[in-house]
Amino acid sequence: MPLEIVTIPCLSDNYSFLIHNASTGETAVVDVPDAAPISEALKSRRWTLSHVLLTHHHWDHIDGLPDLLKDHPAQVIGAKADAHRLPALDIAVSEGDPLIVCGEAVQVFDVSGHTIGHVAFYFADTGAVFTADSLMALGCGRLFEGSPAQMFESLTKLAGLPASTIVCSGHEYTESNARFALTVDPDNPDLLARVTAIREARDKGLATVPSLLSEEMATNPFLRGHDPALQRAVGMDGAAAVDVFTEVRKRKDNF
Repeated sequence: MPLEIVTIPCLSDNYSFLIHNASTGETAVVDVPDAAPISEALKSRRWTLSHVLLTHHHWDHIDGLPDLLKDHPAQVIGAKADAHRLPALDIAVSEGDPLIVCGEAVQVFDVSGHTIGHVAFYFADTGAVFTADSLMALGCGRLFEGSPAQMFESLTKLAGLPASTIVCSGHEYTESNARFALTVDPDNPDLLARVTAIREARDKGLATVPSLLSEEMATNPFLRGHDPALQRAVGMDGAAAVDVFTEVRKRKDNF
Protein backbone atom coordinates (compact mmCIF):
# COMPACT_ATOMS: atom_id res chain seq x y z
CA MET A 1 0.00 0.00 0.00
CA PRO A 2 1.43 3.45 -0.89
CA LEU A 3 2.66 5.59 1.95
CA GLU A 4 0.63 8.66 2.90
CA ILE A 5 2.23 12.02 2.06
CA VAL A 6 1.29 15.30 3.76
CA THR A 7 2.55 18.64 2.44
CA ILE A 8 3.42 21.13 5.19
CA PRO A 9 3.94 24.84 4.39
CA CYS A 10 6.83 26.32 6.37
CA LEU A 11 8.36 29.79 6.66
CA SER A 12 7.28 32.10 3.82
CA ASP A 13 7.44 29.73 0.86
CA ASN A 14 9.08 26.43 1.91
CA TYR A 15 7.51 23.00 1.95
CA SER A 16 8.27 20.05 4.19
CA PHE A 17 6.68 16.64 3.75
CA LEU A 18 5.51 13.97 6.15
CA ILE A 19 5.58 10.37 4.91
CA HIS A 20 3.51 7.89 6.93
CA ASN A 21 3.16 4.13 6.97
CA ALA A 22 -0.22 3.32 8.56
CA SER A 23 0.71 -0.35 8.97
CA THR A 24 3.93 0.18 10.92
CA GLY A 25 3.17 3.57 12.47
CA GLU A 26 6.46 4.98 11.17
CA THR A 27 6.59 8.58 9.97
CA ALA A 28 9.37 10.41 8.16
CA VAL A 29 9.80 14.10 7.45
CA VAL A 30 11.69 15.50 4.47
CA ASP A 31 13.56 18.68 5.41
CA VAL A 32 12.86 20.79 8.49
CA PRO A 33 12.68 24.50 7.72
CA ASP A 34 10.70 25.18 10.91
CA ALA A 35 9.79 22.81 13.73
CA ALA A 36 6.43 24.28 14.77
CA PRO A 37 4.24 23.40 11.76
CA ILE A 38 5.76 19.94 11.54
CA SER A 39 5.21 19.28 15.25
CA GLU A 40 1.62 20.46 14.92
CA ALA A 41 1.01 18.16 11.96
CA LEU A 42 2.42 15.19 13.87
CA LYS A 43 0.38 16.01 16.98
CA SER A 44 -2.89 16.51 15.12
CA ARG A 45 -2.51 13.12 13.43
CA ARG A 46 -1.07 11.37 16.50
CA TRP A 47 1.91 10.22 14.46
CA THR A 48 5.33 9.36 15.87
CA LEU A 49 8.36 10.62 13.99
CA SER A 50 10.86 7.89 13.12
CA HIS A 51 13.05 9.35 10.35
CA VAL A 52 14.30 12.73 9.14
CA LEU A 53 15.49 12.98 5.53
CA LEU A 54 17.66 16.00 4.71
CA THR A 55 18.16 16.93 1.06
CA HIS A 56 20.86 19.60 1.44
CA HIS A 57 22.48 21.96 3.90
CA HIS A 58 20.77 25.32 3.21
CA TRP A 59 19.42 26.90 6.36
CA ASP A 60 15.82 26.97 5.16
CA HIS A 61 15.84 23.16 4.96
CA ILE A 62 17.55 22.29 8.26
CA ASP A 63 17.24 25.10 10.81
CA GLY A 64 14.16 23.68 12.51
CA LEU A 65 15.77 20.29 13.17
CA PRO A 66 17.20 20.88 16.68
CA ASP A 67 13.84 22.03 18.03
CA LEU A 68 11.99 19.23 16.26
CA LEU A 69 14.28 16.53 17.69
CA LYS A 70 13.77 17.84 21.25
CA ASP A 71 10.18 16.63 21.20
CA HIS A 72 10.37 14.08 18.38
CA PRO A 73 13.61 12.08 18.51
CA ALA A 74 14.23 10.35 15.19
CA GLN A 75 16.92 8.89 12.96
CA VAL A 76 18.50 11.62 10.81
CA ILE A 77 19.53 10.69 7.26
CA GLY A 78 21.41 12.84 4.77
CA ALA A 79 24.10 12.88 2.13
CA LYS A 80 27.56 11.61 3.01
CA ALA A 81 29.03 14.20 0.63
CA ASP A 82 27.27 16.99 2.53
CA ALA A 83 27.72 15.60 6.06
CA HIS A 84 30.25 18.27 7.02
CA ARG A 85 27.58 20.95 6.49
CA LEU A 86 24.53 19.09 7.75
CA PRO A 87 23.38 18.50 11.33
CA ALA A 88 24.76 15.29 12.85
CA LEU A 89 23.63 12.31 10.78
CA ASP A 90 22.73 8.86 12.04
CA ILE A 91 22.94 7.51 8.50
CA ALA A 92 25.04 9.10 5.74
CA VAL A 93 24.09 7.96 2.24
CA SER A 94 25.43 8.24 -1.28
CA GLU A 95 23.74 7.57 -4.60
CA GLY A 96 22.87 3.92 -4.94
CA ASP A 97 23.15 3.06 -1.24
CA PRO A 98 20.41 0.76 0.06
CA LEU A 99 17.94 2.58 2.31
CA ILE A 100 14.66 1.62 3.97
CA VAL A 101 12.39 4.37 5.30
CA CYS A 102 8.92 3.75 6.73
CA GLY A 103 9.13 0.17 5.57
CA GLU A 104 9.78 1.07 1.92
CA ALA A 105 12.93 0.84 -0.16
CA VAL A 106 14.21 4.30 -1.08
CA GLN A 107 16.51 5.14 -3.97
CA VAL A 108 18.99 7.95 -3.30
CA PHE A 109 19.96 10.21 -6.21
CA ASP A 110 22.88 12.63 -6.22
CA VAL A 111 21.25 15.72 -7.74
CA SER A 112 24.11 18.19 -7.33
CA GLY A 113 23.77 21.55 -9.01
CA HIS A 114 21.91 23.84 -6.63
CA THR A 115 24.50 22.66 -4.11
CA ILE A 116 27.20 20.00 -4.27
CA GLY A 117 25.93 16.98 -2.37
CA HIS A 118 22.22 17.72 -2.77
CA VAL A 119 20.26 14.46 -2.81
CA ALA A 120 16.75 13.40 -3.80
CA PHE A 121 14.84 10.49 -2.28
CA TYR A 122 12.69 8.28 -4.54
CA PHE A 123 10.02 6.02 -3.05
CA ALA A 124 9.28 3.77 -6.02
CA ASP A 125 6.43 1.78 -4.49
CA THR A 126 4.62 4.95 -3.45
CA GLY A 127 5.59 6.68 -6.70
CA ALA A 128 6.99 9.85 -5.18
CA VAL A 129 10.33 11.65 -5.36
CA PHE A 130 11.43 14.34 -2.92
CA THR A 131 13.57 16.76 -4.90
CA ALA A 132 13.75 19.91 -2.74
CA ASP A 133 15.69 22.52 -4.75
CA SER A 134 16.82 20.35 -7.68
CA LEU A 135 13.78 19.67 -9.88
CA MET A 136 11.07 22.14 -8.88
CA ALA A 137 7.56 22.80 -10.12
CA LEU A 138 8.12 24.50 -13.51
CA GLY A 139 11.73 25.19 -12.60
CA CYS A 140 14.98 24.07 -11.04
CA GLY A 141 17.15 25.45 -8.28
CA ARG A 142 19.59 28.29 -8.82
CA LEU A 143 23.14 27.03 -9.34
CA PHE A 144 24.84 28.28 -6.20
CA GLU A 145 27.65 25.69 -6.28
CA GLY A 146 27.35 23.34 -9.23
CA SER A 147 27.69 23.80 -12.98
CA PRO A 148 24.95 23.76 -15.62
CA ALA A 149 26.27 20.39 -16.80
CA GLN A 150 25.91 18.97 -13.28
CA MET A 151 22.35 20.21 -12.90
CA PHE A 152 21.45 18.95 -16.36
CA GLU A 153 22.76 15.51 -15.42
CA SER A 154 20.79 15.61 -12.17
CA LEU A 155 17.56 16.59 -13.91
CA THR A 156 18.12 13.91 -16.54
CA LYS A 157 18.19 11.28 -13.79
CA LEU A 158 14.89 12.53 -12.40
CA ALA A 159 13.32 12.82 -15.86
CA GLY A 160 13.94 9.10 -16.30
CA LEU A 161 11.49 8.19 -13.54
CA PRO A 162 7.96 7.03 -14.43
CA ALA A 163 5.75 9.82 -15.77
CA SER A 164 3.24 9.18 -12.98
CA THR A 165 5.82 10.05 -10.28
CA ILE A 166 4.72 12.68 -7.77
CA VAL A 167 7.38 15.40 -7.55
CA CYS A 168 7.59 16.86 -4.04
CA SER A 169 9.76 19.95 -4.36
CA GLY A 170 10.80 22.44 -1.74
CA HIS A 171 9.21 25.82 -2.48
CA GLU A 172 6.10 27.59 -3.65
CA TYR A 173 7.83 29.21 -6.62
CA THR A 174 5.51 27.86 -9.30
CA GLU A 175 3.75 31.07 -10.24
CA SER A 176 6.99 33.01 -10.70
CA ASN A 177 8.51 30.05 -12.54
CA ALA A 178 5.48 30.06 -14.84
CA ARG A 179 6.00 33.71 -15.73
CA PHE A 180 9.53 32.90 -16.81
CA ALA A 181 8.56 29.72 -18.66
CA LEU A 182 6.22 31.74 -20.85
CA THR A 183 9.15 33.87 -22.02
CA VAL A 184 11.00 30.86 -23.49
CA ASP A 185 8.14 28.50 -24.39
CA PRO A 186 5.26 30.87 -25.22
CA ASP A 187 3.43 28.68 -27.73
CA ASN A 188 3.33 25.50 -25.64
CA PRO A 189 -0.38 24.66 -25.18
CA ASP A 190 0.32 22.45 -22.16
CA LEU A 191 2.20 25.29 -20.50
CA LEU A 192 -0.55 27.80 -21.25
CA ALA A 193 -3.14 25.51 -19.69
CA ARG A 194 -0.97 24.88 -16.67
CA VAL A 195 -0.34 28.59 -16.12
CA THR A 196 -4.10 29.19 -15.99
CA ALA A 197 -4.53 26.39 -13.45
CA ILE A 198 -1.64 27.72 -11.34
CA ARG A 199 -3.11 31.22 -11.23
CA GLU A 200 -6.50 29.88 -10.22
CA ALA A 201 -4.94 27.75 -7.47
CA ARG A 202 -2.88 30.59 -6.06
CA ASP A 203 -5.85 32.97 -6.16
CA LYS A 204 -7.57 30.48 -3.84
CA GLY A 205 -4.50 30.17 -1.61
CA LEU A 206 -3.89 26.58 -2.69
CA ALA A 207 -0.48 24.92 -3.00
CA THR A 208 0.89 24.06 -6.43
CA VAL A 209 3.29 21.48 -4.99
CA PRO A 210 3.50 18.49 -5.39
CA SER A 211 3.25 18.17 -9.16
CA LEU A 212 3.36 15.22 -11.54
CA LEU A 213 6.50 14.39 -13.48
CA SER A 214 4.35 14.12 -16.62
CA GLU A 215 3.38 17.79 -16.11
CA GLU A 216 7.01 18.78 -15.69
CA MET A 217 8.10 16.91 -18.81
CA ALA A 218 5.43 18.69 -20.84
CA THR A 219 5.85 22.20 -19.43
CA ASN A 220 9.07 22.72 -17.45
CA PRO A 221 11.58 24.45 -19.77
CA PHE A 222 14.51 23.02 -17.80
CA LEU A 223 13.47 19.53 -18.88
CA ARG A 224 12.76 20.44 -22.49
CA GLY A 225 16.15 21.23 -23.99
CA HIS A 226 15.61 18.42 -26.51
CA ASP A 227 12.38 19.97 -27.83
CA PRO A 228 12.70 21.65 -31.26
CA ALA A 229 10.05 24.24 -30.40
CA LEU A 230 11.94 25.39 -27.31
CA GLN A 231 15.22 25.33 -29.22
CA ARG A 232 13.71 27.63 -31.85
CA ALA A 233 12.27 29.93 -29.20
CA VAL A 234 15.72 30.53 -27.71
CA GLY A 235 17.48 30.68 -31.08
CA MET A 236 19.32 27.36 -30.70
CA ASP A 237 17.88 25.09 -33.39
CA GLY A 238 19.55 21.68 -33.33
CA ALA A 239 21.68 22.43 -30.28
CA ALA A 240 22.54 19.82 -27.67
CA ALA A 241 19.98 19.62 -24.88
CA VAL A 242 22.60 20.49 -22.24
CA ASP A 243 23.48 23.68 -24.12
CA VAL A 244 19.81 24.67 -24.37
CA PHE A 245 19.44 24.02 -20.65
CA THR A 246 22.47 26.21 -19.96
CA GLU A 247 20.95 29.07 -21.98
CA VAL A 248 17.57 28.73 -20.30
CA ARG A 249 19.19 28.70 -16.85
CA LYS A 250 21.17 31.83 -17.77
CA ARG A 251 18.01 33.60 -18.86
CA LYS A 252 16.20 32.61 -15.67
CA ASP A 253 19.05 34.03 -13.58
CA ASN A 254 18.61 37.35 -15.41
CA PHE A 255 14.80 37.28 -15.40
